[in-house]
Amino acid sequence: MPSKSVSSHALCSFFLSSWLPQMVPFQGSHWETSLLAFRASLPMRAQPKKKKKVDVKREQAQKDRMKKKIKKLEKAAPEMIPIEDFVTPLKYSDSNRVRSLTPLSFEETERRVLLMKKWCLFKQKQDKAEKKAIQTLVEAQQEALKELRLESEELYQAAIRRDEGLFPFERDGPNYTPPLPGYDPPEGKCVDITKVYTQ
Repeated sequence: MPSKSVSSHALCSFFLSSWLPQMVPFQGSHWETSLLAFRASLPMRAQPKKKKKVDVKREQAQKDRMKKKIKKLEKAAPEMIPIEDFVTPLKYSDSNRVRSLTPLSFEETERRVLLMKKWCLFKQKQDKAEKKAIQTLVEAQQEALKELRLESEELYQAAIRRDEGLFPFERDGPNYTPPLPGYDPPEGKCVDITKVYTQ
């Protein structure tokens, strides 16, 4: 076969065209993009960064300053943040501060003393009655269990078995100040006066 001569200009243009960015053709409108549409870019090589010259004296001086700061912080005692909840203000700890109360009359004092005695006697009788009722119930229970055991051992074991569904037990106890019907408690205001300490 006769050899064809290829000029150097043609070879150069061929190799450059292979390295140039090329677009892969795809079908579709100009509003849509396709995953096949990618661009082949030229390989980029970053230039090596020049190393900065390190000033030994300057770096040593910076280290010395840091050491001095650390020694200064070690010598100084750490500042403690006060807990103001445990500190009583001076205006409340003044020994000369005395609350002025209106003196009670002799009749009012005697009335309060007698009322307190009557209340103590009432609570004492109530406590004795409750203890006596509980003791009577326990004795009746023990007597019933004895009679049940004579009748059937199986029923006796079922009677003394622990009730797993008894707890949790919730009960509303008596209140010294019963709630007022139809009373809507107001919502209180909260002002945050917390101090922020920075060390």
